Amino acid sequence: MDLGLNAIDIPPIELETHSNRIPTTEIRRSLIASSTDGVFAAIYSNLTSGVLLSNFLIDLHANSFEVGILAAIPMLTNVVQPLGAWWGDRWTSRRDYCSIVNIPARFTWVLLAIGIGLYTQHLLDNRSMVIWTMVVVAVSHLLSGLGSATWLSWMAALVPSKLRGRYFGIRNTVANLTSLIVVTLAGFWVANYPGGEIDAFEIALGVAIVAGFISLVYQWRMVDVHPRQPEIAIFDNFEGNLISATPTINITALQTTSAIDTILKDRHFLGFTICFSVWMFALNLSAPFFNLYLLQDLAIDVSWVTLYNSLTSAANLALLIPLGRWSDRIGHRIPLIGMGLVMAVLPLLWLGIGTDILSLWVGLPLLFLLNGGASAAIELCINNLQIEIAHEHHQAQYFGIVAAMGGISGSLGTFLGGTLASLDLVGGLTGLFVISSILRLLSLIPLILLPPEGERSLFQLLKFTWLERFINRSDLL
Repeated sequence: MDLGLNAIDIPPIELETHSNRIPTTEIRRSLIASSTDGVFAAIYSNLTSGVLLSNFLIDLHANSFEVGILAAIPMLTNVVQPLGAWWGDRWTSRRDYCSIVNIPARFTWVLLAIGIGLYTQHLLDNRSMVIWTMVVVAVSHLLSGLGSATWLSWMAALVPSKLRGRYFGIRNTVANLTSLIVVTLAGFWVANYPGGEIDAFEIALGVAIVAGFISLVYQWRMVDVHPRQPEIAIFDNFEGNLISATPTINITALQTTSAIDTILKDRHFLGFTICFSVWMFALNLSAPFFNLYLLQDLAIDVSWVTLYNSLTSAANLALLIPLGRWSDRIGHRIPLIGMGLVMAVLPLLWLGIGTDILSLWVGLPLLFLLNGGASAAIELCINNLQIEIAHEHHQAQYFGIVAAMGGISGSLGTFLGGTLASLDLVGGLTGLFVISSILRLLSLIPLILLPPEGERSLFQLLKFTWLERFINRSDLL
């Protein structure tokens, strides 16, 4: 099962570390295993979050504030990522560390399945079940948050820098194809299960738990990386040129240089972190409430809502691979700004949505397709941009700080959004969408002003457009 990765031309050289050499065949095997891990992780994440979890809360008669709190928990738990990065760097194995935090994180969902069983036996009431759900979500995301930065640092070590856009485009495309199928089938399953939606969600949780553990099995098929043994030989480009086989590295200096000192002196990284944090606040002011608006305000059936959400995965599926290749050629900042503008306007388009035929068959599908395409580009570019910005010898700490800042600001946005949505002064969810759109536009200003530092200018970008091809053909006449 190569998942299309044989299309990636990994140069026939070896990745060398202080203690071992990793052949190209091992790198390719690791990337295929990681993509398969992404498939099962997508099943796990889609069945334990998103529209299915929101619909479960609505079945428990949770209000918009409680739904907002639940949506904020995964982001708020990102505050532990710097601690996880610090702890992970003190292990001798990225693989072992990721396993030690992810196994209990995924096992925690068994407690929610048990809680649902107690609820169906009338041993728990609605309010207790809502609190139980929040506790399970918080514990699971706290544990997985401890390993997120380490996992990203592990991937950064294995994926050649010039192929990151293309590889993560393929990996995310496969994951989104899985999400498209899983979300659609799960939505119809939950809506039409004879035993009721809550019993159906309990069965879906069982499937999610199994898929989550299978994904961890594939992580064990990836080549391990020692956190304190940085790579010596690194890829330069598609032809396999080597930047340096044996660069001069002062290991003693690296060990004595604090990651905090390095980060505080890195103005480009600090600027990126501020941009990302402001964006996450503006984005999550409204993002968690679109499904709630459909399920609660418009009273649209959950099977249709999950179908609409699957269109997001469809747009991701169609665009991730070309977006990955494009970002490899022109950099990540310019696509990030362009798709950010699309996401900024998107909440305003929700104002014209209702339950009429035009909205159900045209308006909503277009909104979810736009959201899927733009969010795919933004996620891909943000991940690759922070990998480029992160200091080579403190990558996990860099990733952890970005996630923590984004998690804090994103959760604040969700908390505030849930509060504002309940105020008549704002006008409910529709008023919240207007405020979010304005703040999203404002949040793009720091990103536009952020120094490019290695990114191609707009003039250079034109070299990759159809205009250049037209000019070149004209010269041949």
